[in-house]
Amino acid sequence: MKPKERMAIPRQRPRELSVAERIDNFKEIVFGFDHDTAKLEAERCLQCKKPGCIKGCPLHNDIPSFIRLLREGEIEDAYWTIRKTSSMPAICSRVCPQEFQCEGSCIRAKKGEAVAIGMLERYIVDWMVEQGKDLMEPCALPTGQKVAIVGSGPAGMTVAYNLAHKGIKCTIYDSLPIPGGMLSVGIPPFRLPRDIIKAEFDALKSCGVEIIDGVTIGKDKTLQEVKEEGFDAVFVGVGAHESRKLGIPGEDLEGVLHGVDYLRDVNLGKDVDLGQRVVVVGGGNVAIDVARTALRLGSRDVFILYRRTRKEMPASETEIHHMEEEGVRVEFLAAPIAIHGKGGRLEKIECIRMELGEPDESGRRRPVPIEGSNFFIEADAVVAAISQRVDPTVVNGVEIKRTSWGTFEVNPDTLQTSVPWIFAGGDDVLGPQTVAKAAYHGRIAADSIEKFLNGQL
Repeated sequence: MKPKERMAIPRQRPRELSVAERIDNFKEIVFGFDHDTAKLEAERCLQCKKPGCIKGCPLHNDIPSFIRLLREGEIEDAYWTIRKTSSMPAICSRVCPQEFQCEGSCIRAKKGEAVAIGMLERYIVDWMVEQGKDLMEPCALPTGQKVAIVGSGPAGMTVAYNLAHKGIKCTIYDSLPIPGGMLSVGIPPFRLPRDIIKAEFDALKSCGVEIIDGVTIGKDKTLQEVKEEGFDAVFVGVGAHESRKLGIPGEDLEGVLHGVDYLRDVNLGKDVDLGQRVVVVGGGNVAIDVARTALRLGSRDVFILYRRTRKEMPASETEIHHMEEEGVRVEFLAAPIAIHGKGGRLEKIECIRMELGEPDESGRRRPVPIEGSNFFIEADAVVAAISQRVDPTVVNGVEIKRTSWGTFEVNPDTLQTSVPWIFAGGDDVLGPQTVAKAAYHGRIAADSIEKFLNGQL
């Protein structure tokens, strides 16, 4: 097919559940491509000589190669091409914000729409599952070396995958009662079905990875005690599970919650009733996940308070689109300044209108309050979803250098901390980031840990 013919093919769309089919349940919304749709979308790839998509992908997947192989019908080879760099393509293809990563760097996006790289990756993985193909390489013989991994999110999972396939015994400790970190307790099932996560951990267990849940390192036992139990190295990948507070009066009133706490409770099966009128503060994926989860659990008047405009929202465009379809309203250019209540229970949230000023350090225009523009919104619940930070108690008893942001200071090339036998990666180093960026850290850390164990680091 000639380049002009490829350019004429419109971006293909996956089938989705209608709003009526999804609004009261947690079923996955987006369906994968069928074969013909995947083949047609793959034909849109221009096979660039200098592919921006590889640089845009945090894992540096060889995207042109796996798309070319799909196009040629060599789907199994396409899968193993992805597996060279990604340990969790079924997850990344579903939850990564591709428009900010690989697809955002696609040459086609300069004149039209990017190739649907995430959907093509998902098709390849789903095809392998449907065909009953092996999804992992054979496990390696044990070397006798042992590594402890603190946290079972994407970074920890990737470290375990890479080391276990080199014969290094891995034990994962997690404070939660289920594995997966934010994948399991932060992302709703309508975006990431739980059987996908379970399959990843079943595969890890088949390679001898041990998972110990309900143990909080830093409280139940220290990292030093872990090392004294016979582990040669430790990887810390605890993520950023601690919510940042709004820092306004009234935040301690009953009915005021925080985004990751709310999602964690819901995903762990707790009964959390927010009432009918729910205000979510924030503009990222967590804020949108909170709002859409509240709708599914019975709240009917749900809207988001965001201090900038839609253009500046850091959430995925797909999630914003789905949110709007489902009826979540957004109050743009508004920020909370106080929460008012009676008898210890919130009644309303006081807000102020904003206007955009000069760009800040993020490159986005800074929101500036408009004096005298205060207004009130009555609410049964207010959920703050503005950001997360690292819980530092994981390193209790061990002196590890930390940055001014509270994240762990590491060698950027090896992810080794100031304590030589401790490595760290993912959100507890980067701050809240994407699954792919955490997984990339996991891959780098696994290579570094192997070198450390063999006296090469």
